[in-house]
Amino acid sequence: MPLPTSFDVIVVGAGAAGLYSALCLPANLRVAIVSKADLPLSASDWAQGGIAAVVDPQDSVDLHIADTLRAGAGLCDRDAVEFLVTHAAPCIDSLVEFGVAFDRISTTSGSVQVGDKLALTLEAAHSRPRVLHAADTTGRALVSTLADRVLAQSNITVFTNAFALDLWLEAGVCKGISLLYQGEITWVTATAVVLATGGGGQVYAQTTNPEVSTGDGVAMAHRASGLLRDLEFVQFHPTALTKAGAPRFLISEAVRGEGAHLVDDNGYRFTFDYHPAGELAPRDVVSQAIFSHLQKHSPDPTRGCVWLDLSPIPEAQIRHRFPNIIQVCQHWGIDILHELIPVAPAAHYWMGGVHTNLITQTSIPGVYAVGETTSTGVHGANRLASNSLLECVVFGAQLAQLPIQSQTVAVDLRLSERVELNLPLVNSAEHYQAWEDIIKNIRQELPILMWQAAGICREQQSLELAINRVKLLQIEFNNLPISQLIIQILPLQTVILPTEISEQELRAWGETRNLLEIGLLILTSAIMRTESRGGHYRTDFPSINPAWQLHTLVCGDLWSKSDLLE
Repeated sequence: MPLPTSFDVIVVGAGAAGLYSALCLPANLRVAIVSKADLPLSASDWAQGGIAAVVDPQDSVDLHIADTLRAGAGLCDRDAVEFLVTHAAPCIDSLVEFGVAFDRISTTSGSVQVGDKLALTLEAAHSRPRVLHAADTTGRALVSTLADRVLAQSNITVFTNAFALDLWLEAGVCKGISLLYQGEITWVTATAVVLATGGGGQVYAQTTNPEVSTGDGVAMAHRASGLLRDLEFVQFHPTALTKAGAPRFLISEAVRGEGAHLVDDNGYRFTFDYHPAGELAPRDVVSQAIFSHLQKHSPDPTRGCVWLDLSPIPEAQIRHRFPNIIQVCQHWGIDILHELIPVAPAAHYWMGGVHTNLITQTSIPGVYAVGETTSTGVHGANRLASNSLLECVVFGAQLAQLPIQSQTVAVDLRLSERVELNLPLVNSAEHYQAWEDIIKNIRQELPILMWQAAGICREQQSLELAINRVKLLQIEFNNLPISQLIIQILPLQTVILPTEISEQELRAWGETRNLLEIGLLILTSAIMRTESRGGHYRTDFPSINPAWQLHTLVCGDLWSKSDLLE
């Protein structure tokens, strides 16, 4: 479709956070959703476990708060956690009203069925069953329902296969974004921009995240000198499918919540050697337990695995709760009803991100953020299972109070100066191939480097070497003629791509720029925090240090640390 170039609000990202945020915006606002892929494709769509909320009389808000604070290892912002938990139930009601088909169980009085209620399951580090689910494809059920509802709204325009390059700032205030769409780079104006681009798992060689998770929102905010926080905290999911040739498909934590055991090659439940809760310990503990056990007992720890044993769970229960896991594992030759599942940790969720307040405002005037892109304070150093989808909807709901009025001014940028992107130094097949090769090599080297230096276990020397290497890769990348030219593109200037550059290749350039940026941010944050806490484990500083009950902060090139009360 032709690109309208002026909206009241632009939402960048089309996962649960972006879709729900768009639906919560006042209906009189003209809203654009920018999606890198077709709807729906996001980390939310891949979420299996569910969404946590207190909806059972046997549960309590205080218990959910306590569980979240405990998992966060001393770095949660209590006000944010209380806000999240106390606003959960109304958001669940909203999702049910939208048509999200959470699993239910029948309720009876004597022999008479009198209704049904939402089914709840237990996940690791929760003290009560409070996780709502739709079989083992909760994220897909949620995102698909939200996508259908978005497409039915007359005030929302969705641009698929579009890539946001940068925020557009004038005098420190956001005026919109620069956008790659249908063979052109153009500028789209808006009174407000909502960043909902998800996490950055593709910066790691082993990740459960989809290909679109390249940290775009965090990188965009950083280039605009937005305040970022706690970027060192990455949650490594302990049980990703580990089989040659297969993607790192996530085996939901709910499998262990339903009773599956983690065992080694000898059938030994080794996790109890590391934590009294065994398989149901917090994710960082279970991931570190697997890593340590493999280091001690596997002939090749980097390729080794442990095993999920589902035999303690009744077969009918497995079929009911985990049909998607059954199907995916069958595709890769594993019958989970009769065989153990090979698993190992993989990068899964980024606790750090763009710092926001309780109404989703960032430090950049006119820019808001929701979901995994953010650091709201609810996750601290380690996210409690199934609080992430809840964070998307609770904070997305706050955009109903977005303090702007519809005042869209028609600005047809297609009538402004139109120029062709001139690549004088890439005017031959040889030069063009060299550019492609550099991008390809960076995309191969960077994730391995990050996995080795800033993965589950970290230490000073490896972090220093990795930082130096990423800086060299950035220099090589920034010296590319394409990099120098795109940075010089001016607002109100529509740039037509030359025929020798495809839109897909330019998107690969943009994602590589973002991955290099967030890789360096994670490494620098990790070397700064000289302790182990939550999703950040330093072998040279293996204990929690009470003096480090602080946030790490970065704004532009300025790094600092902050007391929780500041």
